Amino acid sequence: MASFSFGSGNAAKLLRMPLYAAGRIGTLVVPRGRRWVFGCGAGIGDGALALWRVATDEGRDAVWLVSSARERADAASLGIPTIAKSSLRGWWATARAGVLVVTHGQGDVNRYATSGAFLVQLWHGIPLKRIGLDSSATTQVPDVPGASLLRRLVGVLYRSTAQRISLMPAASDRSRGRLESAFALGGGRVIVTGEPRVDVLSAGTSDERRQAASVLLEATAGPIPPNARTVLYAPTWRDGAEDPAVPTAADWVRIIALLEQQNAVLFVRSHPLGAGSYQPPLPSARVRMLGSDVLSDVTPALPGIDVLITDYSSMAYDVGLLAMPVLYLAPDAADYARTRGFYGRYEAVTGGSATADWPALTDRLESLLTDERAFAERSEQSAALSARMHAHRDGRNTRRVYDAIRARMISAPRGER
Repeated sequence: MASFSFGSGNAAKLLRMPLYAAGRIGTLVVPRGRRWVFGCGAGIGDGALALWRVATDEGRDAVWLVSSARERADAASLGIPTIAKSSLRGWWATARAGVLVVTHGQGDVNRYATSGAFLVQLWHGIPLKRIGLDSSATTQVPDVPGASLLRRLVGVLYRSTAQRISLMPAASDRSRGRLESAFALGGGRVIVTGEPRVDVLSAGTSDERRQAASVLLEATAGPIPPNARTVLYAPTWRDGAEDPAVPTAADWVRIIALLEQQNAVLFVRSHPLGAGSYQPPLPSARVRMLGSDVLSDVTPALPGIDVLITDYSSMAYDVGLLAMPVLYLAPDAADYARTRGFYGRYEAVTGGSATADWPALTDRLESLLTDERAFAERSEQSAALSARMHAHRDGRNTRRVYDAIRARMISAPRGER
C-alpha cells in the first residue's frame, strides 16, 4: 500500500515554492467568475459531494477537478463534469472560480491558483488527534542540514495558506475551537453548521439508511450472509509508519473463528495514506477488504455496520449518530499522544476501555456479539460521545453550509452578486 508522511510532503512543498509564487502572480491578473470548483482528497465523495448536490440543485455552475482516471469515471457515473486538476485547464478553472470547495487541502483543486477565491474548507472529520498548527508533526521535514529553519519556514507557509480559507463548517462549538486553533482562523470564519459529510447518517429513517448502506456494502465487497452482524476495523494514519495493530497469523485464526461462530463479517478499512498488510494468511469470506481503493467514501456505508473498531479515527464521533458501539484498539496510545497529541485526554473518548492487542479486543468483540446488555451499554456510550461533538443531527448540515456561503458571497468584495 502506498504511504505518505508529513516530512516527504513538506519537502515537496518547499521545492514547489517558485510555482506557488508564479501562480499567485497569475491569480492577481485573472478575474474571478461565478463558477463553483470542487475537489476532494478522498475522491468523488465526502462533504464535497453533498455540497455539490445542493449547489447544482440550486443552479450553480460547477465543475469537479480530478487527479485520476478512477475519479473521472466515478464522477461520470454521477453526471459530474470534470477537469484534470494538474492541467493548464485545471489551473485556469481554479483561477477563475468564484467559490472553491475542498475537503483536505488546497491541493484538492489546483494548488497554484487558490489565491483570491472564496475558499470553503469542509475538512473531513472532527479532530480527535491534533492537526494543523496544533501538532508538531505537521511541520516535519527530512533530517537534513538546516532542518530547524525549514520547519519554521513550513510553519509560516502553512499559516499563510490557511489564511486563504473564507469559511469552514464545524460540527459543534467544541469542534469549532479545535479547528480555529489548528488553522489559526478567527473572524468568525469557522461556523457551527454541522458537517455536510455526515448528513447521510441523519437523513431519512434508520431502516432506509440501513438498506441503502447494505446495498452499497454488498455492491462493493460482495454478498453478506443472511442475518450476519457486520464489524468495521478502521485504523487511522500514522504519518507513513505501519499500523502496529495489524493482526498476526495467530490473531487472524481467533478472529475468523469468532466471526464464524457468531455469523459475523469483518470489513477492514485501512487508512488511504496508511501502511500495513491486513490480508489474513488464509482466505476467508468472513473478512473483506474495504479500503479506499474499492470504496472512496465509507460514510454512506456506516449505517450498514453494527460495530466499529478503531484507534484514533474521528469516525468514532460520527458513528454515535447511529448509536453504534465502538471498540478501541490502540497499542501505541502513549507514543501517539507524545508524537501527535490529542485534543483533551484520549481516555475521555474511550472511557478508559482501549485495548492494546487483538486477543483482548477479540474478547470485547465476543462480548458485544453475545451479550445484548453489553451491546446496549456500548451503544449508549457512543451516542453520548457523539452528542457532545455534533450540535446538529437533522440531515440539513449541507443546506446550512450552502446558505452561509451564499450569504457571505453576497457581501464578498470579489464574489458573486
